[in-house]
Amino acid sequence: MSEMESRDGRRWWALALIATAQFMVIMDTSIIGVALPRMQTDLGFSQGNLSWVFNAYVIAFGGLLLLGGRLSDLLGAKRVFAAGWVVLLAGSVVAGAADQVWLELTGRAVQGVGAALIAPSALTLLMMLFGAKPKELTKALALYGAAAPAGGTAGVFLGGVITEYLSWPWVFYLNIPIALVVLAATPALMPGGVARRGGTDLTGAVTVTLGLAAAVYAIVRAPEAGWGSTSTIVGLTAAVVLLGAFLLLQAKRRNPLVRLAIFRTPDLAAANLAQLLLGAAWIPMWFFLNLYLQQVLGLGAFASGSALLPMTTVIMLLMIGVAPRLMARFGAKSMTVAGLAVLALGLGWLSLVRATGTFWIDVLPASLVAAAGMALAFIPSLGTAISSARPEEGGLASGIVNTSYQVGSALGLAAMTALASSLGAGQTADTAGLTDGLSAAFLGAAGIAVAGTVAAAMTLRQHRARQDEVEAVAA
Repeated sequence: MSEMESRDGRRWWALALIATAQFMVIMDTSIIGVALPRMQTDLGFSQGNLSWVFNAYVIAFGGLLLLGGRLSDLLGAKRVFAAGWVVLLAGSVVAGAADQVWLELTGRAVQGVGAALIAPSALTLLMMLFGAKPKELTKALALYGAAAPAGGTAGVFLGGVITEYLSWPWVFYLNIPIALVVLAATPALMPGGVARRGGTDLTGAVTVTLGLAAAVYAIVRAPEAGWGSTSTIVGLTAAVVLLGAFLLLQAKRRNPLVRLAIFRTPDLAAANLAQLLLGAAWIPMWFFLNLYLQQVLGLGAFASGSALLPMTTVIMLLMIGVAPRLMARFGAKSMTVAGLAVLALGLGWLSLVRATGTFWIDVLPASLVAAAGMALAFIPSLGTAISSARPEEGGLASGIVNTSYQVGSALGLAAMTALASSLGAGQTADTAGLTDGLSAAFLGAAGIAVAGTVAAAMTLRQHRARQDEVEAVAA
């Protein structure tokens, strides 16, 4: 084998490692879904606070992604990628060994910090490996993109298997051997990159993270405390002040966490808005679909996870085999708009779930339509967001687009949790009321997807793919 062939082979092995990283950081947002009822019993979570097992991870992840992207540009993506896996490993040990609520949430937050270092550096490494060859980049992005929603759905399945046959701490311990393998392979497979000078803006990172946490806390607590209560008003006000202070800091700092002028890059802001709304619609769907399967249909942990396997299959097949071809043929804008519209259709269909329903009628058809929409919209919006930035700001662009998706996930879940709780989803003993609340959450998520469809249609520019690109992707 020639040196060139060997180097090319290493690039694709490196892509496998990068896709594994994306799979893992997204899987860690979902793998706890099936395990939540048993974690609630063992650790003493209240029904209202249970969503914080998810939110502690997502807030740390989404709030610090920008810092992770900045550190990737400054210190080198390879170093930050490895450091992120060390942090994720440590958080997984704490979360698995936790015997109290506060310790569990601490472990989940540490996992989120690790993921915030891994995700943007992984995407930067992908661009370093494949960015010079547009034909290969489309294929690489397809594999990388498929790893995200597949990780989210597969996490639910694996969580069911582990919870049913082992115990819930193993949903966290699963990360440990994978992290060790990745850390062992990273030095040989990943490109080194060049460190750059500049500041890290820790103040900005802390401010945006606290602002996001305040917003999510206020929204989740609002149904119980009241939207006009002092705690809700104070929480939302604090969120606005903190997020406003973050923007002010970014505008005034010499080396900001986010160069705000980057959003003037054509299509970058529009693509990030699409990713934000995509996350805000998709994540509440799997969260509440899992509750419907277990608490209404009465499926066990393993059966509930297995019920979502068809969605994983559809996502993988469409993202790897179909979406790149369609994107080359019709362009990123058309694909993003169509995908969000199909997702909205699937979510609207899911809102028709019944208290006396069945998996085959109430869940399977609608969930497959929603999965198809996710698969069609994710890659074009992701690719548009990261390819719009300058090469030297690849880490920042990666951090921004990952932040958009995770912030959308956190805020979307918080809003849909509030909506579902206000309409009866908090009363698990009342199946009819619980179903009404879950149905409202699905319908609300469908509304978010509709908003994403309209926003993408109005803000994204249409680009025609060249015939040679179409033929290359088809081949």
